[in-house]
Amino acid sequence: MHSMVKVTDLTANFRHVRLLRARDKAHPTGEPSEGYDLLVPLDVNGALHLDDWKTHRAFCRVRRFARGGEERVGRLERTSEGQWYFDYEEGEDDDEIGFRLGEEQFTPGEYVSVWHDDVMRTYQVQQVERP
Repeated sequence: MHSMVKVTDLTANFRHVRLLRARDKAHPTGEPSEGYDLLVPLDVNGALHLDDWKTHRAFCRVRRFARGGEERVGRLERTSEGQWYFDYEEGEDDDEIGFRLGEEQFTPGEYVSVWHDDVMRTYQVQQVERP
């Protein structure tokens, strides 16, 4: 399917970001077995680095994981209007919209919201590290 990404293919701005499901009514303590692993370029403030994304789009990956082993692998994409989203397959049916991802800071402890299965879910940034 996809060849493995070599770290030498990435710019120095790329980070592995882990997002885990935050507390909500259904998950009062959060849900550590549900979340996302992102391979994305970040600027010095922890925001998505648009120029590096444009030149290295093919390397900007997302992996969604959940309890029960359900896993999806896709890419970080952006609409012409600037809306970031996770794209898994052709078409828009399975796309997951990131709420204001362009304004978020991906630093540990921060919260990020993703529209998934017609519900806005909140995730907490658990770790940010060099790949």
